[in-house]
Amino acid sequence: MAVPTSPEPGVFAPDDVSGLADFYRANGFATIRGLLDESSTIAIEQECVDAQQRVVAGELPERHGSTVFLDDVAKAERFANYVEFVNELSPALRATLADARLLAAVRAVIGDSAWLRESNGFGVVYQDARPGRESGYSRIGWHSDWQASPSMDIWPSTAFTIHIDATSPANGFLRVVPGSHLWATPAPYRNVNNVDVPDTAQPARGWTDTPPPFEMPLGFEKVPGEIGVYLERGDILLHDAYLWHSAARATDDDTTRRHVRGGFFAGSKPAIGTPDEFVKNAAR
Repeated sequence: MAVPTSPEPGVFAPDDVSGLADFYRANGFATIRGLLDESSTIAIEQECVDAQQRVVAGELPERHGSTVFLDDVAKAERFANYVEFVNELSPALRATLADARLLAAVRAVIGDSAWLRESNGFGVVYQDARPGRESGYSRIGWHSDWQASPSMDIWPSTAFTIHIDATSPANGFLRVVPGSHLWATPAPYRNVNNVDVPDTAQPARGWTDTPPPFEMPLGFEKVPGEIGVYLERGDILLHDAYLWHSAARATDDDTTRRHVRGGFFAGSKPAIGTPDEFVKNAAR
């Protein structure tokens, strides 16, 4: 794994675009630290929490609420783990997503044609991944993001997560396989959620034609070479759409793990009205 000059591998200042891009190309992920100050993080937090409360209260259109990602759909009547298209509800978030320093990093890793998926799919999503009894979320199994839309020509892509809470074993964290974005990972051919994979799916995608050295697990098994990625409050993580990753379940049910997530893409931008494709391929 490439090692940057930062004392913390994979973490870069907003102006170190070159260092970030080198690490990202080698490993498939990188963290921007310092782009968001505390006042901006607070503003995003407050606006997202307000939107979450309005979803539960039924004060927002149904398109802002979601049950598609949940383990326990019944709990959605009492708690909202997700707010979709939160970019339409948070001015502070929109300002961050338009920040020239963030856009420079995104363009450095996927190309100058990068565009934000903000008005189709799920838009930008606020996720409250708390593990408590009111939550309908637990964890996400191994997957790469492109597998969710294997027929679409929107790739390559980098996902972003803006972290409202720091992550740890107590509240859950990201597991990744560095360098796996370089493999040509197959589209899911069998699915723990019994979701049909379309016949139009591309057989495999990645930054090279090299096949994976082993099969991607369907669940949460240990993968050779995997590491944990821990984020601080205000960090912005970029991770490649071809990167193998999963989310570990929290060990403390009284914690929270909140972030905003979405994606920048460099492939073809779908025309307005084009049907979305979402294969819920990951174990949850």
